[in-house]
Amino acid sequence: MKEHNGIEDRAALSPKFTFNPKEGIDNPALVICDDLELPISLKPRICVLTKKDNEVFGFHLRAEKGRPGHIIRHVEPGSCAQYAGLSDADRVLEVNGEYVDNIEHFKVVEKIRLSGSKITFLVIDGAAYEDAKMKNLNIAELIQSDIQTLCGKPRLCYVEKGPNGFGFEFSSKGAKAPFTLSIQSEGPAEKSGVQSNDKLIEINGVNVEDCTYLQVKKEIKETGDSVTLLVTDQKTDAYYRDKGIRIVPAMACFKHLPFKPRKLYLVKGSCGYGFLLKTEKTTSGTYGQYLREVDAGSPAEKCGMKEGDHLLAVNRDNIEGLQHDIVVRKIRESGNQTTFTVISSEGEKYFTSLGLSPLICMEDDDVEEQMELKETAERCLSPQQARPPLCCPTAQQATGPKPRLCHLVKGSSGYGFQIYSITDEPGIYIQEVVPEDVGYKAGIRDGDMVIEVNGINIEKVSYEDVLLKIKEKKSEVTLLVMNKKEYWHCKDNDIPISRESASEDNKTCKTGSTEKGLQH
Repeated sequence: MKEHNGIEDRAALSPKFTFNPKEGIDNPALVICDDLELPISLKPRICVLTKKDNEVFGFHLRAEKGRPGHIIRHVEPGSCAQYAGLSDADRVLEVNGEYVDNIEHFKVVEKIRLSGSKITFLVIDGAAYEDAKMKNLNIAELIQSDIQTLCGKPRLCYVEKGPNGFGFEFSSKGAKAPFTLSIQSEGPAEKSGVQSNDKLIEINGVNVEDCTYLQVKKEIKETGDSVTLLVTDQKTDAYYRDKGIRIVPAMACFKHLPFKPRKLYLVKGSCGYGFLLKTEKTTSGTYGQYLREVDAGSPAEKCGMKEGDHLLAVNRDNIEGLQHDIVVRKIRESGNQTTFTVISSEGEKYFTSLGLSPLICMEDDDVEEQMELKETAERCLSPQQARPPLCCPTAQQATGPKPRLCHLVKGSSGYGFQIYSITDEPGIYIQEVVPEDVGYKAGIRDGDMVIEVNGINIEKVSYEDVLLKIKEKKSEVTLLVMNKKEYWHCKDNDIPISRESASEDNKTCKTGSTEKGLQH
């Protein structure tokens, strides 16, 4: 597929996976299972998505103004998506067994991005979907989307061989799968999270549900001193089988794995952070950003950075697949403090073998993270330097993150940013802020959500009307903006957002710019 320039979500699992709100997501569908027992007008289809490192999936996922749902578009002729039967205008209802029709498009994008090379979709014909919406039918109830209440999660379990082997045996009623596991009490398998009567789904990232007993035995014998099993209890297995959903690693609980991403909280010293960022080839053959030449005694070393760590995210923003200069800019925009999410070289190889992004197993616990951030920052600073870290609120900040009130005076060629809308609601986002130009100097950043234009709230205003409001005053505009994740944090916690609570770091800028686009 052709690669498109992204807006905020252009970072991908690999450079082959691109996202643009105008174009969508390039994703596959390989296996279509039997229809569920539903009225003929509402027949969802199960699609198991699988790709290899050098393959693309063959369609886009889009959110379109005035049309509900997550929409399949641009199914490429001859692609695995076309072969599987995906059609233009199909709607995605579930991703990896999770109902997504009622969540924001960018969150669905992230779920797909982090699922790696294997994803399970539940899709429905576009005409049937729109008809159900017009009739105000509860689609979630009609498709019985009750996975979270009826069953648990599959488990990825890393088992190291002991003196008596791995501590498990497998059996089946016939010569082929499904295989049931029996485990040795207090053996390696039990200690690694495997339970008696678990169903075996995958071995080291290879699905064995269609394998014979001898093939599985050979796979385990050749695995060496460790093996990673994807397993599930019988209740969960029965639930997925009844719905026709194939279990994939992205559905699993990851707490039993030996490698996990690490959060590094860096506070810049007098000589900087003390490391170099280099672009290198990853184990999957793509390119990524690696941390090298960590100086002894530097802030980078003190916060736990290791030589060869692979950088996955900057301040929670996924940077996988982004170009080097964009990542550098993100780090510089953080000021004197920044947060990295990294994985060791061994961990990178491990997750690549499973076909997963390491970021999928990160737990997003804000309270625990803020406590860890505070403790780490205090260790990195001398007593004279010590101050509350960027992401740890002070008493004055206890009410939550603050929006930014930005006053822009148009330069010779514009304001220096574009706007776009992912969905019809909840609003408008900023993209392609020109570095060191009008918008940038006023405090505008890529991915910001626009809350007000010239004192008028536009959270539920259409894209066209917002564009007119920005152009209303020919030479200047005042925007109330907020980082997207901070915005949703406030909304989820009922924290008011207003210009009265805005940051006082307001600036007026008159340098040149390009008003390129301001378009969807």
